[in-house]
Amino acid sequence: MGESYLIKGGSIVDGTGRPARRADIGIVNGTMVEPAAVSKDAVLVDATGLVVSPGFIDVHTHSDATTIRSQYAGKSNTGPLALAAVMQGATLEIAGNCGYSVFPGADTEKQVDALAEFTATLFGNGIPVCDDIEEYAQRQNDSGRFNNISSLVGHSSLRAAVMGFEQREATVLEIATMERLLSSALDGGAVGWSSGLIYPPGTYAGTDELIHLGKISARHGVPYVTHLRDEMQYVEEALEEALHIARQSGTSLHVSHHKTAGKFSHGRSVQTLATMDAARREGLDVTCDVYPYVAASTHLHAMLPPWSFEGGMGALLRRLHDPAARNRMRADIAGGIPSWENTVGNGGWDRIDVATAPGRTETQGISVAALAARAGQDAVDFVADLLISTGGHVTIISHSMEEADMQRVLAHPGTMVGSDGVPKDGKPHPRWAGTFARILGRYVRDLQVLELEEAVHRMTALPAQRFGLNERGILAPGNIADVTIFDPHTVSDQATFVDSLLPPTGIEHVFIAGRRALQHGVLTGTSAGTFVARSR
Repeated sequence: MGESYLIKGGSIVDGTGRPARRADIGIVNGTMVEPAAVSKDAVLVDATGLVVSPGFIDVHTHSDATTIRSQYAGKSNTGPLALAAVMQGATLEIAGNCGYSVFPGADTEKQVDALAEFTATLFGNGIPVCDDIEEYAQRQNDSGRFNNISSLVGHSSLRAAVMGFEQREATVLEIATMERLLSSALDGGAVGWSSGLIYPPGTYAGTDELIHLGKISARHGVPYVTHLRDEMQYVEEALEEALHIARQSGTSLHVSHHKTAGKFSHGRSVQTLATMDAARREGLDVTCDVYPYVAASTHLHAMLPPWSFEGGMGALLRRLHDPAARNRMRADIAGGIPSWENTVGNGGWDRIDVATAPGRTETQGISVAALAARAGQDAVDFVADLLISTGGHVTIISHSMEEADMQRVLAHPGTMVGSDGVPKDGKPHPRWAGTFARILGRYVRDLQVLELEEAVHRMTALPAQRFGLNERGILAPGNIADVTIFDPHTVSDQATFVDSLLPPTGIEHVFIAGRRALQHGVLTGTSAGTFVARSR
């Protein structure tokens, strides 16, 4: 149970979007109470000149295994990767995005291996796949988390567990198995399900398979969360596919990290946002999120055509040894393939930087084009050799978006905020350490893209409502005391692409369920985070 606190003199931005007001807030045993209900011996927190807000909810992370990895390896859980979220005021993260989750488990040894191989591409080797969401929740609760976590169910994980990395349509029986696994996880408290339709094996799925699963989420009253099949040249067609899935299944829809990336799509956010507005007028429940940067981050192997990954990472690495396969990859990148998001073809290897490459740290922070030139190689040959030498575990940063598009999405009504953080060693994208402070500093205070109250609403109450997290997201008596207190004049992100885990300035205090995790910008060592199931 938490101590009692009285937060006095702050400017209350309560998450509802209502104007800020001067008021005091009480916390008793992890719950917000009226100030008069706090005992005289409560700890006083002077918030004069500061903004008191609900704790921020990061609607899109890939931190599924960050603390579990530490626990599983018997290591300390106090490194900067594990602490970056709470340092910027994020009291709850939603994992399981882009089709990746570390549950549910598979039935056969072959499928278990396929699922473990799939999750390793994002989360690293040695992460235990959980049989179900209950085991996942227990592992999170045992891992000494500094903030809370909820999870979606990953469609690609479902597919890998049921049919491995086969590049074909699922059978009726396989879809039924995926439906059963999804329904069970939603019964266990998952906040929705996600797809990553540029990543194998999710990219191998047809629209009808996704409609079947959408009917399950519709029945449970949770959203379908999608990384669209294309965010570049064919982004409008990919958005139409997602809306078609929502129409045919009855599910609500949430578009992940909405962007119009690549040289052929700059400016097209005007059309995509108008399309979502039209769908809302039609009666569809459609939302999206965004991160406040113009560079993306993903796997290096996602820069290669989808056929190259059929059969999984082992099959890809074998193909990369084959000169004929390399030549085919080179040709497909140069010429494109229908329905494939060709990131390099939409930009170039000079816009792709290596972020994480185990055992090849000399490549980190440098573009593929520069690295290939340094090695005297063609870029595809360099990429193939780098993937082989690292077992395929390379993440990259893609400088592919325009500021005007990002700001347009951020300013659009209903857009939420997600870091899309990929907490891996090396030089990860600075969004993992800077997203929320960057919103408050650069886009609220400096550029005035959003009013403060509206920005806080999009980072608190709106995602809590979207993902069924009752008693969170609004400062009100009776709600769980997840609270972030920041200085609106100094809050600012400090993380850069060179030093990507620098903590922000201006985040003064963070409470997790009434226990203080951050005091005057310094971690207290309190690990009060838990797995949070969707409210019934």
